[in-house]
Amino acid sequence: MSSLGLSVRTGAQHVPDLHLVMHAVAIKKHAAPAAIASVAGLPAARVTAALAIGVTKGRLVEADGRYVLTPAGRLMLDGEYSRYCGALRADARFSSGYERFEVINRDLKQLITDWQTVDIGGKRVPNDHSNKEHDARILDRLGDLHERFEPILQGLVACAPRLAVYQQKLEAALEKAEDGDHAWVSDARTESYHTVWFELHEDLLRLLGRVRDE
Repeated sequence: MSSLGLSVRTGAQHVPDLHLVMHAVAIKKHAAPAAIASVAGLPAARVTAALAIGVTKGRLVEADGRYVLTPAGRLMLDGEYSRYCGALRADARFSSGYERFEVINRDLKQLITDWQTVDIGGKRVPNDHSNKEHDARILDRLGDLHERFEPILQGLVACAPRLAVYQQKLEAALEKAEDGDHAWVSDARTESYHTVWFELHEDLLRLLGRVRDE
């Protein structure tokens, strides 16, 4: 149990609130409590309590209502994963789901490149989104990719229920993009499809103790 006296169950293990909150901060980088709560999968009150303890212990720093990990906090978090994620790392279903995610991830990278840039005279230039047919084709591809990914994500969620938040956010972003608001495809200023996907990737990497392939 954490010093909060509260924890959640992930797989067969209890995970302290403070660890989950620090994990969420690591993924969001610089975030307000509400955003942290969405990734941590905890009620707002428990997140607030964990954040206060994290600051007191020197693991987190708050500035203008947003939180970041301290260097000591980052080291502490990295050292805790093997303890709290042991069951997931030993779960062949979860590892297999991650490998299938990586296959789809390569396709998404190309899709986002094709969304953000276009080929003109053999050169890639920024997409000004004036070619509606081009954008419509990319959105169709995104919809197809999402359909392929849904059963993979459902399998990951079955092993780690907290990941269901990404399922909800990806579906919401896709719906908004298909309704005509194209910022929801890849705009880094919103929880766009690409932004949420990137955070899901970071979450999976941390849970499994792997490094992002740049």
